[in-house]
Amino acid sequence: MLSKVLIANRGEIALRILRACKELGIATVAVYSEADRDQPYLALADQTVCIGPSPADKSYLNMTALLSAASITGAEAIHPGYGFLSENAAFAARIEEAGLTFIGPRAETIRLMGDKISAKKAMQEAGVPCIPDSGGALPNSAKETTTIAARLGYPVIIKAALGGGGRGMRVVYRPEELQEAINLTRKEAKLAFGDDTLYMEKYLQHPRHIEYQVLGDGQGHAIHLGERDCSMQRRNQKMVEESPAPHLPEEQKREMGTIVAEACIRIGYRGAGTFEFLYENNEFHFIEMNTRLQVEHPVTEFVTGVDLVRWQLLIASGSLLTLDQSMIQQQGHAIECRINAEDPDTFFPSPGRVNRFHSPGGPGIRVDSYLDNDCLVPPQYDSLVAKVIAYGHDRDRSLARMKTALQEMKIEGIKTNIPLQQRILSDPGYLEGGMDIHYLEQMLKL
Repeated sequence: MLSKVLIANRGEIALRILRACKELGIATVAVYSEADRDQPYLALADQTVCIGPSPADKSYLNMTALLSAASITGAEAIHPGYGFLSENAAFAARIEEAGLTFIGPRAETIRLMGDKISAKKAMQEAGVPCIPDSGGALPNSAKETTTIAARLGYPVIIKAALGGGGRGMRVVYRPEELQEAINLTRKEAKLAFGDDTLYMEKYLQHPRHIEYQVLGDGQGHAIHLGERDCSMQRRNQKMVEESPAPHLPEEQKREMGTIVAEACIRIGYRGAGTFEFLYENNEFHFIEMNTRLQVEHPVTEFVTGVDLVRWQLLIASGSLLTLDQSMIQQQGHAIECRINAEDPDTFFPSPGRVNRFHSPGGPGIRVDSYLDNDCLVPPQYDSLVAKVIAYGHDRDRSLARMKTALQEMKIEGIKTNIPLQQRILSDPGYLEGGMDIHYLEQMLKL
């Protein structure tokens, strides 16, 4: 078992990892920027280290500072959480080169799946269904790209090979728009990701976002833990997630689960990961793999009873995955609402000091949050401040519990999107289930 872990992250995910380490008897090192020096969760760590000023590029994205913190504290492993450096192959490689353990996949796996072109090629070879695409990087020739788009059929979507988080992509509906879209996306990709390599896919117009949670030990064993529906999105950012996904055929779900687990074995996947799909006309289409823990992992933990962060730590310690696929059963239904520090109408960020925080409770309610009374929400980082997860024996029960929890939750001193989440949970389309990824934005325009 690992003896000491440095947590290269902040906020609710840092607290989540701290708790899992304590349960396993692993000592912890929490890092913080100057903006986070007074965060309450730091008191739970065995050691704390300031890694730099408030800007993320000088602290949580500073590889040298993080490795130095691990060295001076004697940490033997680093958990990246999600966001920041969690899917950075260079960071994983530097950790291993320093003789430490990266709690996640090997650097070469992150590199393989981080490049969307190589990821799709690997998945096609593993038998995972993919969206029809350009078959590789887009050439510079306007004539060739026009031919590719015509072959795929409009609309098409231009994507950055190293893109993510909803950036580096443009939908093209007409041939006369193609070249300008390619040029703009190349410039954006270069600025955001340092690489202007692009590819093209057929654009699905009414898909759902369905993803599969996986665990692998990198030693020939892998399982899936069922699917999540993450279709309630605004500007490609997830708002509400649930498991299991409503109105999907059970046989098809099992078939896809088997395919992704076998793909993990094929690429020697180590740790927790997520296969993301677009689902349209009863067909799955692979879009990418997230080689890290997901924000929405609690809904899977609720319906399967499997502690994903605990298994990340065990696998990083060298343990084999002792869970067999037959042991994984989805029971009941779980829903997660992301609570952001933002105006619920304009979506402008609303950082500041929380004067009062009251966490909801009751049967089947879990709250993952770093907030406390008199707690500062800094303006420099992501606006996520809490996740409310509700569980029930069926979807109706989990919805009822979530509505009560959101009504009970109090965050004063800043604005949050709780009113928007309440509106979503009362919307007839959401209540019906199975809406596509554009539904929420259409709903907000009404």
